[in-house]
Amino acid sequence: MSSINPKLIASRLAQARNLQALSVETVSADTGIAPERLAILENGSEAPSGDELLILANYYARDFRDFIDPSRPEPFKQTDILYRRHGETFTPNDRRAIQEFLFLCEIEATLQKEMGFQHTPFAFEPSPNDLHKIQGPKAAAALRQALGHHGAQIPLDVYADFRRIGLHIFRRRLATSEISGLYIEHPIAGHCILVNYDDDIYRQRFSVSHEAAHAIFDSSDAASVSYLRGSSRYDQQDLKELRANRFASCYLMPPEHLPNVHRWDTQQAVHWAQALKVSTEALSFALLTAQRINQDTAKLIRSVRVPMADKVDPEAPDYLTEVQVNRRKQLLERGLSDYYVGLCFEAHQRGLISAGRLGEALLADHRETREISILYGRSIVNEL
Repeated sequence: MSSINPKLIASRLAQARNLQALSVETVSADTGIAPERLAILENGSEAPSGDELLILANYYARDFRDFIDPSRPEPFKQTDILYRRHGETFTPNDRRAIQEFLFLCEIEATLQKEMGFQHTPFAFEPSPNDLHKIQGPKAAAALRQALGHHGAQIPLDVYADFRRIGLHIFRRRLATSEISGLYIEHPIAGHCILVNYDDDIYRQRFSVSHEAAHAIFDSSDAASVSYLRGSSRYDQQDLKELRANRFASCYLMPPEHLPNVHRWDTQQAVHWAQALKVSTEALSFALLTAQRINQDTAKLIRSVRVPMADKVDPEAPDYLTEVQVNRRKQLLERGLSDYYVGLCFEAHQRGLISAGRLGEALLADHRETREISILYGRSIVNEL
């Protein structure tokens, strides 16, 4: 490694550690690299060995080239922006979750490119004369048309919809429950969306649609965080958040196709929330905005909830055994969606990634990689 720049490596190692709010002692305990040695590597006195570099890159959920290749896009800029704006919001565990999410986004983008995936082109330029609350519905209608949704058709798999236009979407549990989702414009992967898996399943559908609006309208911001309505950090005057909410509402519930109910009651509220796969709160706001109901009826609709038992995660369907469902949910909490897992195994079967790289892509060791392959009915070509 005599040709590499120890000072570049040092600064990027220190950045990686600081962005995850980790102490040298914690990194040492987790990696087995002595604190004194980590200090030497971070001050640039010596370059790491090949093994040390790979250990630390894996630990920080980074491509090792992020530390040694000055020609790669700056790997820390977007997360640095995110934490400078919202750093106090995130626990160290959340910072780790976000870095692993970005790692998965980069792998997904790379595999899609190598496998020749084609995305549906979509770009929306709002009229400068339109208010933010008008831009959201117009973009929602344009996207529905671009994806072939007709009339009152309900997009059952909104995650697949947004992946079709090139967004990288992962659900991941965050410790900070007031966060519904976040958007980051990654220098390599592009549009990256994280939805908090701690949320209700229906809420997650709204959240991914909301973050998709940020990808469509606000990518120049590099990074943004969305908070749950009613949380201490939610700003109901933020025009970009208002636009994203209107986009999400109109994408999931086109105003012209909202139900016409003569007399709303709690049973009707639950029925239509289930049919549209949205919360009763989202349904009430959509109906109120479309002037289909008054404030009293909106309050009635919001007063009930769809039973949790009736909300089935599409990636943990009820035809699986209880053990399988629970294991799928554990993987989803870490960001391993059906789509992503399938993509990784398909790339492995095509010989694009080795068995070892498959395990890295799944954030798993040898044993867990084999367990995941069995759970999803896939095979590993060679032993790890």
